[in-house]
Amino acid sequence: MSCFHLAFPVADLTTTRAFYADFLGCAVGRESEHWIDFDFHGHQITAHLDTQMQSDTSNNLVDGKHVPVRHFGVILEWSDWQRLAERFRQAQVDFVIEPCIRFKDEPGEQATLFIVDPSGNHLEFKSFRDMSRVFAR
Repeated sequence: MSCFHLAFPVADLTTTRAFYADFLGCAVGRESEHWIDFDFHGHQITAHLDTQMQSDTSNNLVDGKHVPVRHFGVILEWSDWQRLAERFRQAQVDFVIEPCIRFKDEPGEQATLFIVDPSGNHLEFKSFRDMSRVFAR
């Protein structure tokens, strides 16, 4: 099995832990006073404390939506994505991009939504009805 590792900046480790571990349900791995490892759907992400966080508001137009250029996320099974989207709605999460279907009736049709963590990092959660279409052109 292969998995990816992503390191990203955060302004505060306490709110980061609350968001990723308590709210998103990511298990906590190794940690120090400067960083925390999380199990993000089987992938290792590491939140590094950055006291000089700089906001990046760059975006690109993708299927009519302004998608933050700097973001990361995970591709979930369709039913898992539906449950997560509903959980976010119930928790009254402020969406950067509301849950929607992108590229409708095209090879890359997908469900997607964007949120931000407490440090302003953009996260995308998406799904394909047919996972064999993830790289379809």
